[in-house]
Amino acid sequence: MIIKKKTHWFKMLFEWQGSVLSQLLPRLLLIFVYSSVLVYFQDVLIVHHLHINPAIFTLFGIALAIFLGFRNNVSYDRFWEGRKLWGALLNDTRSLVRQAHNLSENKESKEEISYFVNQLIALVYALKHQLRHTSPNEDMKRLLPEALVKELDPIRFKPVLLLKSLGDWVQVNKQQGNIAPLSQLAFEENLNKLSDIIGGCERIANTPIPFSYSVLLHRTVYIYCFMLPFGFVDILGWLTPFIIVFVAYTFLALEAIADELEDPFGTQPNDLALDTMARTIEETLLELDGKKLSQHKTANNYYVT
Repeated sequence: MIIKKKTHWFKMLFEWQGSVLSQLLPRLLLIFVYSSVLVYFQDVLIVHHLHINPAIFTLFGIALAIFLGFRNNVSYDRFWEGRKLWGALLNDTRSLVRQAHNLSENKESKEEISYFVNQLIALVYALKHQLRHTSPNEDMKRLLPEALVKELDPIRFKPVLLLKSLGDWVQVNKQQGNIAPLSQLAFEENLNKLSDIIGGCERIANTPIPFSYSVLLHRTVYIYCFMLPFGFVDILGWLTPFIIVFVAYTFLALEAIADELEDPFGTQPNDLALDTMARTIEETLLELDGKKLSQHKTANNYYVT
């Protein structure tokens, strides 16, 4: 995800990074050439009555803009829900680490609590990799003991298994008298919240906007843009290609932005910055655990010192 401070209004006109213009440029160039050809043959179009009343495009354009607005609202709702889920993930993992330190009666077993914290961090990275369909092996080996890494290797839903392992840790410490029964309930409440977060992220990732709806809107936008020159070729003349490209950019950009936001957990410029959020969670949990961090010069991983 690209996060930039808003610059001067004039500089904003020429922003390239994070804009969808780069991916739309070939399509806009095609529309420009197509419109220029129609302008060149405008006399033929007028003679054969192939021009269209511009009022039709005005009415149709308003309806199309409303549908695109609805499509963008749906996509942004998915994006914002994903952001809220990862914000809740930060809060709930912090609460669990605080509870591990404050509610545990065995204050001398710092290694046990550190193991619990590392499992929480591993769960965060496992969720990130699951949502992005990437391999979590490097992060799992960095954070977990070899036996647990091998147990996780064939598992498809690694965050869920790690959640079970966290619950087992709470249960074992309760049986050993390190955690009071009432404290166990507080742990379970936050673990259940983590389960809800994982399920919410999976729901967004596995339930795209209906394909037929996307196809309908996609076809309508392109048909509208390619028919638009027929309505203005005899009015605007050689200005037609420039005006048509500007209108097409507006509609095509709205559709492209909606496509990016539909899957907020991807790696496109406007998707959620899961790498940064995962590292932030790791850093804050290790700080709560009394660890100090150093950043590797050639990688994005943090190492405990």
